[in-house]
Amino acid sequence: MLYDTTDRAYLDGVSGIAVTNLGHGHPRVTKAITDQAKRLVHTSNLFHIGLQEAVAEQLRAITGMENMFFCNSGAEANEAAIKLARRFGHQKGVETPKIIVLDGAFHGRTIGALSATGNQKIRQGFGPLLEGFVRVPPNDLTAIDALGETLNGVVAVLVEPILGEAGIRPLDTDYLQGLRSLCTKHQWLLIFDEVQTGNGRCGSAYVFEQMAVEPDVLLTAKGLGNGLPIGVCMARGVAAEQLGPGDHGSTYGGNPLCCAAAQAVLTTLTEENVMSQANHIRDALLTALHGHLADPTLVTEVRGRGLMIGIQPTTATDQIVQRGLDRGLLLNIAGGDTIRVLPPLVMSLEQAGEMGAGIAQILNEIAQQEDRA
Repeated sequence: MLYDTTDRAYLDGVSGIAVTNLGHGHPRVTKAITDQAKRLVHTSNLFHIGLQEAVAEQLRAITGMENMFFCNSGAEANEAAIKLARRFGHQKGVETPKIIVLDGAFHGRTIGALSATGNQKIRQGFGPLLEGFVRVPPNDLTAIDALGETLNGVVAVLVEPILGEAGIRPLDTDYLQGLRSLCTKHQWLLIFDEVQTGNGRCGSAYVFEQMAVEPDVLLTAKGLGNGLPIGVCMARGVAAEQLGPGDHGSTYGGNPLCCAAAQAVLTTLTEENVMSQANHIRDALLTALHGHLADPTLVTEVRGRGLMIGIQPTTATDQIVQRGLDRGLLLNIAGGDTIRVLPPLVMSLEQAGEMGAGIAQILNEIAQQEDRA
C-alpha cells in the first residue's frame, strides 16, 4: 500500500516500475538499511567492501555467474555490458564490433544504452547515437541468418527475455534457445538484460532459470535494492575475463548502504521463498479481472510471467492511469496500449483480487463510454 499527502490509500500495481518487489517498508530490508546507515554509507572502490563481496557471492550462488561489476542502475549495467562486448571483440581482432539487438527493446537512456534501444520515439532528438548495433525483429531466428555480410564483426546478442517497455512481450523459449545455439556456434556472447525481469519479479530469481537458457552476461538492477540504486553486470566464462582493474569503474557502485539492501533482498528471496507467491498472486489478479469483465472481449491477451503482467485491452488506454488513481489503484501503460501491472511479491491474494476487479471495472466503464459516443 502507498498513501498520498491526504492519507488516501492506494494499492500499488507499479512497484516503482518493478523496483519495490518486496513492497514498501519490508522489515528485513528496512533494518539492513538503517543499521548500515549508522555504520558506514560510502568509501568508494578504492577500498575493500566486504558487503559488496558478500552480495557477489550470493549472486554467484543464485546465477552461476563468476565476476560482477556493481553500478547504480540498469542503464549503467547495460553500458558495462556494451563495453565488455566491445573489448571481447577487440581481443578477437574485430576492429568494429557489432551487437545484435531487437526492435522494440529498451535498455536505458544513457547514450550507449539508448543506442541499443529499439524504440524510435525514445531515441528521437538525441543523435548522433553510437554505431555498432544491428537490429532484428524479435522471435525470428531467420532474421539473423538473413543479415548475411552484416554478420561480419558481430560479437554479441543483447536481449530482454521479456520486452518490458514494448508492452510485456516475452521472447519464445525456442527462440532464446536458438540464440544460445547461434552464439555458441559463432562464439558470440549472449547477454540477457534482466533489469526488469529479475529479482523474483517473474517467479524465479532470474527468468533465464525458467527457460533453460544460460547467458554469458546477465544484467540486473531495479528490484535488487528494493528502492536503493544498485545495478550489476555479471559474467561467466570468457566474458568474465574481459574487464580488469581500471577498465571500468563507478564511484558509488556497490557501496555499503546499497549492498546492505541488496543482501537483505537476496536473503529474503532465497530464505523466505516469497518468489513462489508470484504465480499465486498473478492467478488471483487475473481470475478477478476476467470474472468482473462485462464482456470478455474487452481483453484480447494477457502476457508475461509471474508478476510482470501485460493486459491488452480493446478499449482506449489514455484514461486508465487516471481512472486507476480515482479508484485507489496505481497502474501503468507500456508499449502505448498495454496495461502494465507490476505488483509486489508481498501482495495478499485478497489485494490481488481487488486490483484485478478494479481493472475490470475501469475497462467496463471506458467501454460503456465508448459505446455511448
